[in-house]
Amino acid sequence: MLNNQEELHKKHFTDFDGTFVGRLARVIPVAANYTSEWAGSAARYDCRIKIRYNKELMAQLEEGMLLAVKNFKGQSKRSVRDGIERYTVMVISKVWPLHYGLGGVSDSHYYPMQMEIIEQSVVDWSTDDQATMMVHMTAVPINYDLVFNAKGETEFRKGFSYPLVGEEVFVINMETVNQIYNAKVKEAIGFKSKTTSESPHKDPRVGKLRMFLESDEQVPIYVDLHKLIRYHFGVFSFTGGGKSNLLSNLFRRILYHTDDTKIVIFDISCEYPFLLSDILSDPKIPGKVILEEEADSPEEFARSIVKPRDFEDDPRANEVLKKLYNDGIVTHYNQPLTQIPTFSSLLEEIQDMRAGQGLDKPHYIQAIEETLDFVNDWMEDHNKSASDVLDDTFIDGFAAKAKSAVESFNVHSSSGVYAWATTRASLKRNLARAKKATSKGVTINDILKMFSGDERVICISMADPDVLRDLVIGLTGAALKYRKRRFEIKPQILFVFDEAQEFIPAKASGLTERCSYAVERLLRQGRKYGLGGAIATQRIAYLNTNIMQQLHTFFVGTLPRPYDRTVVSSSFQIDLSILDKTLEFPPGSWLLSSYIATGLDNVPVFVSADNSEDSLREHIDKVLKASSSK
Repeated sequence: MLNNQEELHKKHFTDFDGTFVGRLARVIPVAANYTSEWAGSAARYDCRIKIRYNKELMAQLEEGMLLAVKNFKGQSKRSVRDGIERYTVMVISKVWPLHYGLGGVSDSHYYPMQMEIIEQSVVDWSTDDQATMMVHMTAVPINYDLVFNAKGETEFRKGFSYPLVGEEVFVINMETVNQIYNAKVKEAIGFKSKTTSESPHKDPRVGKLRMFLESDEQVPIYVDLHKLIRYHFGVFSFTGGGKSNLLSNLFRRILYHTDDTKIVIFDISCEYPFLLSDILSDPKIPGKVILEEEADSPEEFARSIVKPRDFEDDPRANEVLKKLYNDGIVTHYNQPLTQIPTFSSLLEEIQDMRAGQGLDKPHYIQAIEETLDFVNDWMEDHNKSASDVLDDTFIDGFAAKAKSAVESFNVHSSSGVYAWATTRASLKRNLARAKKATSKGVTINDILKMFSGDERVICISMADPDVLRDLVIGLTGAALKYRKRRFEIKPQILFVFDEAQEFIPAKASGLTERCSYAVERLLRQGRKYGLGGAIATQRIAYLNTNIMQQLHTFFVGTLPRPYDRTVVSSSFQIDLSILDKTLEFPPGSWLLSSYIATGLDNVPVFVSADNSEDSLREHIDKVLKASSSK
């Protein structure tokens, strides 16, 4: 039995060449904090671990590593009878060394003596003196048990088991971590290769785990791409944290390693035509770039697109954009001459009319409410949604009803309500003007046809937020309605809302409010019909909280504001002590957690994402080489 246990430990744990010897010293219950809506902690216990000092060990240990400690369930009669070992799994949240001599130094001591003790400690740190120094560690249970059965087989069981205080602590090794996070996911996405690569063509990985960074080998990290899309995800980081880099990296993996998934990007920053220029140039992945206004030349198009800092002064970057223009990938949005009248805009107009009436004219309000009832009844009887465009048949009926309402309630003929009600037939002219279009560019109906066409990438790059919001309302509503009627779930369509604060702010009115509701409806209902959403922003605290609750996967980079981190902690049940680690992250490093798309549900892990700009440099070199050979 002892030999079997030693073999299991050797197979699944690492002691860093004999340097890691630690014990669980304390388990401290964490009291829940309900003093505010956003207060709270995901962890119920804070575990304190004491480890023998070793200078090399201090270089190897990192926050985010997984630990295992035997627990009380492993001592049950059943576990003993069946030869089962159970370990509580926890994640390291903080590591620091302690020096016995420095601990005794006080500000009240004689100053020269303080300095002498401090200076002498420098020499001690370079030794492995375990009598003078010790390593302390805090860790948070992740609510999983690592279970070994009598045959040596491993299993991860969800649920918290109280660890044995005083028991030896083990660090889970690289191979077992790889199995924990990746085995189930790789099987789900059908990726069987045992080797890993940064190339998005060869490998669907997101990046590497930020564990064992001093090791020559690295552990890749995978997510279930289909579940990532279907159950929505968010990317949150401060400016310069690499949100767009990560998103374009994810888009490459999705497009190369799923059969027919489509991506629709609402690009208010006008940066994705360059960030995805290699994808858009790939003839195997048809795509379109839709601008706000027509670009008259390749040079004008190249100037209008924002580039990453490292490419701003690189003239070669413009060449790949010119190629997109010359290849016919670029078009523009053919906006209606007037706003297309929809049931949503009509209802808003009626409600504004009603709100403008005083209490001294109740018969005016009654006349308006009768027209409102007519619209609602028509929408219900004819299965119309708020985003649907009015038609001639409805306008004829509505105009007749509005006129009869003001006449039956004796609304004065010189009033504004009477003038409005008796001119509703003018909606036909508005509808005709809205439908009138030139032959150039694409209309909203053309974009909707792309959802069922060959295009897999539709990048809508426009700087005017109101135009984009209007498209969000129309496109998401129509896509959802079409899928509901046909009950289709394929192909999956991912709607991307970069700079999400422009589309789904917490407090909004008018067009922005309707846009926020459209996105909320998409995320609430879309997963049943293969429609997913991606949200990216630098200020998570300013977003519609109903939408935040729909996200099942999230990537968190550096968020300097404590309030933002507290919102993440509350929304996704991640301990603040783990989230605070993101403050140390360089650009491109993320805390990843998912309820459904990773190997362990709702277990945070630190990852270093592959750099999307490497693919861009490779593409630029390829384009220039091809052009020079002509």
